[in-house]
Amino acid sequence: MIRVLHAADLHLDSPFQALGREKALQRRAEQRDLLGRIADIAREQRADIAVFAGDLFDSEDIFSDTGRMLVKTFEDLQIPVFVAPGNHDYFAPRSAWGRLPLSRNVYLFTSESVECVALPELGVRVWGTAFTGPERTPPLAGFEAAKDGELLDILVVHGEVGAPGSRYGAIMEDELRRSGMDYVALGHVHAASGLRRAGDTFYAWPGCPEGRGFDETGDKGVYLAELAPGRCELTFFPTAARRYEIYTADVTDADPLAAAESAIPPGSERNIVRLFLTGQTDAAPDLSAMRRTLDSRFFALDLRDRTTPRRDIWALRGEDTLRGLFLQRLWQRFSAAADETERERIRTAALYGLAAMENNDEPPLA
Repeated sequence: MIRVLHAADLHLDSPFQALGREKALQRRAEQRDLLGRIADIAREQRADIAVFAGDLFDSEDIFSDTGRMLVKTFEDLQIPVFVAPGNHDYFAPRSAWGRLPLSRNVYLFTSESVECVALPELGVRVWGTAFTGPERTPPLAGFEAAKDGELLDILVVHGEVGAPGSRYGAIMEDELRRSGMDYVALGHVHAASGLRRAGDTFYAWPGCPEGRGFDETGDKGVYLAELAPGRCELTFFPTAARRYEIYTADVTDADPLAAAESAIPPGSERNIVRLFLTGQTDAAPDLSAMRRTLDSRFFALDLRDRTTPRRDIWALRGEDTLRGLFLQRLWQRFSAAADETERERIRTAALYGLAAMENNDEPPLA
């Protein structure tokens, strides 16, 4: 068995422009600290090797502190480290990867051709391929590795599975099935995949280990893969210093601030929160006042108003129109209804009738 720390898509030195200058600086520092958290997991879980499947940097322009910290983190791991550059951190002689003085335990794949490094003392061969520009052709087209005795085969690659025509290293499941690999360590997609299988080949991508926007919500982290012939166990380890989270508060017949406070669960103080206010109101919520109260409770808060004015659906029953006639007849039945259940059924019919007449996808709320 071999234990493999699998990470990808760190996107170090992301700009975090939406957070403003001071918080963006803090978030970039927390991203650099991410390297230490990943290294701690590798040590605590006794990983035999570590693989990084691309996009470790957000661009080729990296801060010198980031480069130094990455080099030191890899060196201090004291296990073989394999890096397959992706579309954001592609390899070129003048790229960030071309300039960094990587330690001897680090193998950087630098070609679009698939390369192999044998580690017989660990019973494994590690294969890999690199982006050498911001786009690339399918990395596994025609690739198939012949087995070599009892050695396990691991492939590290940045690319999109099941996306024919993708400019970012399209990979098909049939290619994974024919590859001869025991485990394919992927990167590119920022949501974790869970363990997948194509024939005898296990594969996965861990997603990004630190969210950078509201399209990357929830826990983020890395995988530890425990591999043996015909077997793979995958464990997810959270690594994010802060999470992006989206919540919704229905303020219908409620105090907006109280509804907002109830909608956000305890333990969100460190996070970047987006809160949508929904429902029907007699007056629009005072977002400025709510921000003054709530802003200090989170690292960052994005408050958005999606409420609609309260509507009296029966107000138009006096119109000299088809709509008015429709509502008048339903109003008569509503007024004569025997109980609230029947009134609710008639009210719902009125809502759907109005939606159809007004060419709306959804009925207006009442």
